[in-house]
Amino acid sequence: MRRSREFKIGMAFLSLAVALGIGSACMSDQPGSTAMAGDGDVPLFEVDPMWPNPLPNHWVTGSTIGVGVDSRDHIWVIHREGTLAPNETGGVGDPPRYECCVPAPPVLEFDPDGNLVGSWGGPGEGYDWPMSNHGITVDHMDNVWIGGNGVNDKHLLKFTRDGQFLLQAGEPGVGADSNDRENFFRVAEVEIDADANEAYVADGYGNRRVAVLDMDTGVMKRYWGAYGNTPHDDPMPAYSPDDPPSQQFRSPVHCAQPSNDGLIYVCDRASDRIQVFQPDGTFVSEAFVAPETLGSGSAWDLAFSHDAEQAFIYLADGGNQKVHVINRETMEVVTEFGDGGRQPGQFYGVHSIAVDSQGNIYTTETYEGKRLQKFVFQGYGSPARDQGVVWPSD
Repeated sequence: MRRSREFKIGMAFLSLAVALGIGSACMSDQPGSTAMAGDGDVPLFEVDPMWPNPLPNHWVTGSTIGVGVDSRDHIWVIHREGTLAPNETGGVGDPPRYECCVPAPPVLEFDPDGNLVGSWGGPGEGYDWPMSNHGITVDHMDNVWIGGNGVNDKHLLKFTRDGQFLLQAGEPGVGADSNDRENFFRVAEVEIDADANEAYVADGYGNRRVAVLDMDTGVMKRYWGAYGNTPHDDPMPAYSPDDPPSQQFRSPVHCAQPSNDGLIYVCDRASDRIQVFQPDGTFVSEAFVAPETLGSGSAWDLAFSHDAEQAFIYLADGGNQKVHVINRETMEVVTEFGDGGRQPGQFYGVHSIAVDSQGNIYTTETYEGKRLQKFVFQGYGSPARDQGVVWPSD
């Protein structure tokens, strides 16, 4: 293992770096530093191309549709085995066609070194596993929350870290709309406000709202639509940057993330915007990111920088294949990294994003991306000359 890790570290230094700066020689802080950025400085990252370690048992992942971090800085991923093509699963069958490969269990837990330390998930007694699981969040008690965006997924689930069922809110297959107080409709993601003991639901692909639940009972306490309006489900025109901002969320409402200072940041994905609210649904502000983006939009998922002030937002943009770094005070994009491709540091459908206590970023990719990547925090410095992929020695 030691030899393998030394090789891994060596390869990381020889690999291309995804750096939001001009390279490690000009970084103002050491990796893992929590010092605040100076004026004009931004967080800097370098991709670790050898993280995580290979999965055991000839396991492979389908579309990786969620990522979360727990209290031990373990990284949790959920994927969809049904998105694997027949030629990716040659180890399935009796007899199997080939030695490799077979689908991994839906939920995977990695330690900080990238070792797989837990796996579970799928149908079981007492709950309804989603037709199309979507999003994974680990709360302050290390319980795991999972949504689903299949056509009959009107519910969400809560488990212990080892996969023991705790709670189901909503029932699959029932009629549901954006004003239903018992059920959901194609939940994208659940996020947690531990102090208030509340779960924020991005609800989602079918509905057009944020819903807030009691974490213990799953009872819905309140909900709202864009600008704090009462949501509705009437047909909406496709997004156009030339039109006035929509008074309703478009589908999907893809994230609803509480900040340390008591605000809720909502991804209105297809409208290319982040809307900010107070916890009671009072509208505060909005910002458009890459507003010329059509189709699936630019605002896919977000996470905050690990400093106490959460000075930066990291916005996953699966349409434009990059991560935007946003100054949270001004809501302006200060730099970005990534590009379309399959090499380390590039993306194909970057879908979900999370940050650990050391400031490292983790991303997952949907569609045919089907992978988890780690971007190691390197401190703060000036934005890159080309805001792209550079050699560490530049």
